[in-house]
Amino acid sequence: MSNDENTLNLSRKGRLSADVTYLMLKGAGYAALLVIGIWLTIEVIAGIGRLLPAESRETPDPMPMSQIMLQGDTTVEVV
Repeated sequence: MSNDENTLNLSRKGRLSADVTYLMLKGAGYAALLVIGIWLTIEVIAGIGRLLPAESRETPDPMPMSQIMLQGDTTVEVV
């Protein structure tokens, strides 16, 4: 039994080219899965946001620092 299984009768250069092409396609597939996974996660979060009632989008920001505006050297609290 030979360690060099050449079922397609390719030359050494052709075999190397085929192996490199296979590995590149495999890596591209992994990258595509990663991108699609991230895209689906963003879509799920956006879908949950669309299911929330409209009143939740109109509530004030809970951070107190977001209600302070700087005008010159003085800070003015927006009511």
